[in-house]
Amino acid sequence: MPRANLTPDLVVAAAADLADRDGYDQVTISAVARDLGVRPASLYGHVRDLAALLSGIHRLALTEMGDAVAAEVAGRSGREALAGLAAAHRDYAARRPGAWAALQRPADDATAASPEAARVASLIAAVIRGYRLPESDTVHAVRLVGATISGFVALTDARSFAHRSESVDASWLHAVDALDRSLTSWPQEGPLA
Repeated sequence: MPRANLTPDLVVAAAADLADRDGYDQVTISAVARDLGVRPASLYGHVRDLAALLSGIHRLALTEMGDAVAAEVAGRSGREALAGLAAAHRDYAARRPGAWAALQRPADDATAASPEAARVASLIAAVIRGYRLPESDTVHAVRLVGATISGFVALTDARSFAHRSESVDASWLHAVDALDRSLTSWPQEGPLA
């Protein structure tokens, strides 16, 4: 029987906090149970297994990311919206490193089809549509922006930029400017051969 003071949301939140504190790969049923002060068997009334727990972290991160992106892009367009989108991702990665790591993993089918994922995707696509690209190219532009942001964050986290005196924040602004120029000058005639 599930313990009365535990809920699926509480268990997932504890797992996300553990991921932020100790690293995403340290999340186990036993570790979450230890943090909650219960036996591992107590969690199975709230989460099916480790895969379900990790999916829960992913969906929680999508919810939080959707809120962050919405706040940063509201009322903005063009470069300002793009900068807000990028800042929301970078700030989230710094604030919630374990939850961010969940977003960098492949989503299971249910998570990929979830309302949380749809919200994030629609917010990102709305920023891209502000550049008036051909609709058929939206997914390619979204991939470009996502890869640039995720790659920059991953390289920063790996301290790959630590051996240069130039400011990482200045490089970030250059990356956002380069994305803006790329989207602004995107070919209007459909796919390149």
